[in-house]
Amino acid sequence: MSAPDELAPFGYRQELRRSLGGFSAFAAGFSFVSILTTVFQLFGFGYTFGGPLFFWTWPVVLGGQLLVALVFAELAARYPLAGSVYQWAKQLSRGFLGWLAGWMMLLGCVVALAAAAIALQVVLPSVWDGFQLVGGDPSVTSPTGAANAVLLGTLLLVFTTAVNAGGVRLMARINDVGVAAELLGVLVLITGLGLFAVRGPQVVLHDAPGTSAGIGGVLASALMAAYVLYGFDTAASVAEETKDARRTAPRAVLRAVLVSGIGGLAVVVTALMAAPSLTDGQLAGHGLPYVITAVFGDTLGRIFLADVAVAVVVCTLTIQTGTVRLVYAMARDGALPGSSRLSSVSPRTGTPVAPALLSGALAIALLLLNVGNPTLFSTITGTSVVVVYLAYLLVTGPLLIKRLRGRFPAEPGRFSLGRWGVPLNGAAVLYGIAMIVNIAWPRAEIYDLGGSGSPWMLLFPIEFVGGALVIGWLCWLRLRPAPALEPAI
Repeated sequence: MSAPDELAPFGYRQELRRSLGGFSAFAAGFSFVSILTTVFQLFGFGYTFGGPLFFWTWPVVLGGQLLVALVFAELAARYPLAGSVYQWAKQLSRGFLGWLAGWMMLLGCVVALAAAAIALQVVLPSVWDGFQLVGGDPSVTSPTGAANAVLLGTLLLVFTTAVNAGGVRLMARINDVGVAAELLGVLVLITGLGLFAVRGPQVVLHDAPGTSAGIGGVLASALMAAYVLYGFDTAASVAEETKDARRTAPRAVLRAVLVSGIGGLAVVVTALMAAPSLTDGQLAGHGLPYVITAVFGDTLGRIFLADVAVAVVVCTLTIQTGTVRLVYAMARDGALPGSSRLSSVSPRTGTPVAPALLSGALAIALLLLNVGNPTLFSTITGTSVVVVYLAYLLVTGPLLIKRLRGRFPAEPGRFSLGRWGVPLNGAAVLYGIAMIVNIAWPRAEIYDLGGSGSPWMLLFPIEFVGGALVIGWLCWLRLRPAPALEPAI
């Protein structure tokens, strides 16, 4: 079956340009995860809560997300369509639930887009203090640091919006180069930290001297790993632009999870081994930039942090790429307000321009609402995890029900979990539920750093999800007559 014919059974025609190879598909998933961006962004947070023991949240989250990725890889082989999570959920659930997965994933992507953009604040002021444009304390938990994060993030979002509107080839070229630089940077970082280690890997077996994280602290620290290891489905979201997508997309999804998970785990343990001190407050307060400059020296450290800044740019670019494909996929089904405009593909660039502009504007608006808020990082990252994990659960849950009813038989010649489908799918569902409860738990240390005691702050992720459900239901009532919203099977 030729590439254009692959879309015909689903009622679509080939509009996007199918020009991406296997590495570009993998790069889309890997750079969404972007371990240099996200590990640098939240290393200090994880250490603050769990001390060296926060390392153990990594293998737990990696194992759980690998279960989800295996399920997604099977779906990617069957439904090689733009919009991944939305398309899969639509095929598995009728009516509102199928649409809701796409809606929640869309909101999660917008929140993740904003969260990635503000990660520049973690690295750029450490490269050169001139990047602290608003002056004051550059710490992300200070009002001046949070305000500067919004400014830098807004400038970055303007750039990524322009690139995404310019076409998939331009995006892919920047992404491929950025991913290659990030992979090289990860290898250099792991090697360098390992060579300058001042303690052995057994550091992850005990609390730091004089501290006691406790089980509650370790559970809270799981936000770091949970935030890092999602978005790998973007490797499948560009399926309509990928050559031989039925074979390429499943491999790209699994490789993105494994490479990111193993690489991130190695960065965490070697950073703990090389940190000059575990107890002076620097590791919690300044995170990995402190370790980098202490180990590599000021000049080399700044050069490496510049590479991290490149990873942040590419990460933000790719998150927006995935968001654009999701908006396009839903809009061509008439599943969003203003669908006719949002589903339009530019004949010049071969890409949906309106979704790029919309996603960039929404992410910037979300940042501007939080100017000077010291809980900016933890609130946005925690909320993005809850929303995206819920979207994932709206795929893995209905699929498990179909398996138990015997309505999801293996298709010969395509990636399949076979007899392991039910236990692996079931484990993925349980993991998703447990992680949503853990991250949404109303912890003042995450959602109310200012100590206001306001229940509105403590319950922000729950309130966000509740508001999303209400607005989504109202949208659904308006859009429900659209026939393309019904599943193809």
